[in-house]
Amino acid sequence: MVALGHAGIGNFKGCLPGTYHGVSGRHVQECLDEFCCRLNRRFWEYQIPNRLPKLCVMHQPDFLQPVGCSWPCKFLMMDIQALKDCVPTSPAFVLDEIGVLKGLKALAILRERSGCKLLYSIKSLPLSAVLELSKPYVDGFSVSSLFEARLADEVLAGQGRLHLTTPGIRPDEINELTSLCSHISCNSISQYGMVSNVAKNQASIGLRINPKLSFTADARYDPCRQYSKLGADMDDVLRSDIVGEIKGLHFHTVFSATDYAPLMQTLDKLRHFMGDGFTGLDWLNLGGGYLFDQIADDSGFVERIAQLKNDFDLEVTIEPGNAVVGDAGYLLATVIDCFNSDGKTIAVLDTSVNHHPQVFEYQRQPEVCGHDPNGLYPVILAGSTCLAGDIFGEYRFNQALLVGDKVVFKQVGAYSLVKSSRFNGYNLPDVYTANGEQIRRIKHHTYQDYRQQWMSDE
Repeated sequence: MVALGHAGIGNFKGCLPGTYHGVSGRHVQECLDEFCCRLNRRFWEYQIPNRLPKLCVMHQPDFLQPVGCSWPCKFLMMDIQALKDCVPTSPAFVLDEIGVLKGLKALAILRERSGCKLLYSIKSLPLSAVLELSKPYVDGFSVSSLFEARLADEVLAGQGRLHLTTPGIRPDEINELTSLCSHISCNSISQYGMVSNVAKNQASIGLRINPKLSFTADARYDPCRQYSKLGADMDDVLRSDIVGEIKGLHFHTVFSATDYAPLMQTLDKLRHFMGDGFTGLDWLNLGGGYLFDQIADDSGFVERIAQLKNDFDLEVTIEPGNAVVGDAGYLLATVIDCFNSDGKTIAVLDTSVNHHPQVFEYQRQPEVCGHDPNGLYPVILAGSTCLAGDIFGEYRFNQALLVGDKVVFKQVGAYSLVKSSRFNGYNLPDVYTANGEQIRRIKHHTYQDYRQQWMSDE
């Protein structure tokens, strides 16, 4: 074992002047990562044709930080210091369009290899900039309400499909929903009866089912939790006559899954449950919840989709949301006060957890750029509202935070801006896009927006 270790170190030393022609301290970690990757995958030649295109579109290139950046400025990736220098207002939500395209291109490859239909789930971030970027790569959008359906229809302009599933279909909305949506997955048997009586062949009506398979111990994330409101009970479906009527099935069993094991287990149970019932269906919607871009080996997924298509002539659909925008969103804030509380430094920001509600909802600590677990300057990052729990968490930095310093939270693209509120009367963040050429502000809210929300219409 020691001899092998010495051989590996020797090989790496040989690569530095040979393969890499020398390397600076800044890039030595990247070179070591590449060497380890090559070493660990030296027997994977048969996987190269499938893995290489996916990895190429997912790779984020490294560019030098621009000097003397002013807004609007040009930079070729989400350089955090450039972001701090270039965004003139705070708080601000910044969408990295390059990051969005990276996710879309990886999904487009999966779509091409598997033959599945690809929908962007707009509930994660229904920003028009995201919808327009998505259009060339997806077959349409998935929606959860009438307003989302209207917005998606406006953007698609008839050039794509709309899939709807929600527990909250109102009787007075059914006519419009069935005219807007190409597919509707009803959440219960009773909802199916209500919608199908009105649809009159306007939309393909299916059923969301609850496969009763839980893949997370935290019930807050579990669509199949006990007493779940999401989907019809499989046993109830089997006892009814509905299987011969529905056009398709829909299920969603996971949250931020990074492998396909839950999907395979769910499909096995569903196939056993349905038996020959699959032959009467037109489509199967696998829902979302998978971080497709973080799953290295998708061969099992591709094979299973091909099997479903060959055995039952099914159209199979996936609905990623977080996988498209999750890593492409940043929340920039400014320190507006610093003080000591019981021996710890509190830095108050001009944003709050109401601009990133999952921090409070799920008691998560979001990632902050520049945080160093070994940093010498610990600080509690707090929001600006009167809510005692308006706390992002405790972090450590290599330099003390001062009033006026910028702080950037990353990986906030999904389910943050869309849930934001003006609690305490604090404004919503300005919204910017960064596209590789410039940062551009596309949304700004004023007092009149706040006033209109709360003043009577009379």
